[in-house]
Amino acid sequence: MIQKTPTADASVLFWRQDAVAHIRFNRPASLNAIDLPMAQAFGRACRELHADPQVRVVVISGEGRAFMAGGDLPSMIADPVGASSALIEQIHPALELLAQLPAPVVASVHGAVAGGGLGLALACDLIIAAEGTRFSLAYPRIGTSSDCGTSWGLVRTLGLRKAMEVALLNETVDAQEAWRMGLINRVVKAEHLADETAAWVARLAKSAPLALAHLKQLVRQASHNDLHTQLELEAQLFRRCAATADFAEGMASFMEKREGRFRGH
Repeated sequence: MIQKTPTADASVLFWRQDAVAHIRFNRPASLNAIDLPMAQAFGRACRELHADPQVRVVVISGEGRAFMAGGDLPSMIADPVGASSALIEQIHPALELLAQLPAPVVASVHGAVAGGGLGLALACDLIIAAEGTRFSLAYPRIGTSSDCGTSWGLVRTLGLRKAMEVALLNETVDAQEAWRMGLINRVVKAEHLADETAAWVARLAKSAPLALAHLKQLVRQASHNDLHTQLELEAQLFRRCAATADFAEGMASFMEKREGRFRGH
């Protein structure tokens, strides 16, 4: 079951408050750069989330001055190919699990969001950023192409031309520009990041879980499906929702002009 009290020395803090699960990267002295133990801990957290149907929302954040400044370069210097391969073998399956979660995943970011940190944020469903956050692909600077699904996320978020610009020119993008580009959903004052994130989470946690899970599935698959396939999938998932008690509660609460009380079945 999910750890409820994070340990002080863990590179990834992982806990649940009611139906909200939190993953927080915790290598602040290294700006949360991903090393092998962190990647392994992140993978364990993602596997536990998949095994816990009570989770309605997941929040991913970073401790200290940054969300995540990419991969841990010192650990790769001695053995570039071996260390990089070991890291990728851990983080890539974890990112696939994260993207497949039925619960909405919110990235609450600040400081640096670079390299693999950008890929990880793009794998989430919503991104809220503090003013002053800086986004960067970073890979060309160290002479490598991308990992952590960054190329996949950039194209699907920005389209081909803008993704090429971000990838090839390797310019750092501030939070306001990232919002204008459609890279993120919201920019808030740094001192309000935690409160604004909590407001989003509370709103998501109150919604009908199956409805959100199916909406997430539909939106993620829409760019891969033709219209007929998407309409068929919409019909199938709508009927599945219509058979639930939450759908009856949703209709009743709408007619009675009150907030719905959704229980996930």
